[in-house]
Amino acid sequence: MKKISIKNLFSVEGKLPKADEEEVFEKIIEQEDFLLERIISTGQQSPEGFWYEQQRDEWVVLLQGKATLQFQRPNEEVQLKAGDSILLPALCKHRVSHTSNEPPCIWLALHYKVTK
Repeated sequence: MKKISIKNLFSVEGKLPKADEEEVFEKIIEQEDFLLERIISTGQQSPEGFWYEQQRDEWVVLLQGKATLQFQRPNEEVQLKAGDSILLPALCKHRVSHTSNEPPCIWLALHYKVTK
């Protein structure tokens, strides 16, 4: 029997990265075609000219903070605030152009592969 564990998604004590450091990625559940992770951002953004182009669909909810996502096609920018979620289809080129520092951004991201 697996051990029952409790984790508070809003608790960031001791885990806040500085703006010049990498975001914190914490795997919550990982299986072959499924990854649920918490991400903590404090001012980080994608490098200029870099675009994520992931092989799996990704559903993301911003639990806390504010962030801006940019999309290559169509050339679009989306502002996110706490409680907003977005579905990023596989191979959708996107980047993070802004994350708030105060409060820090807390994301919950679900990466999954649709099997038919």
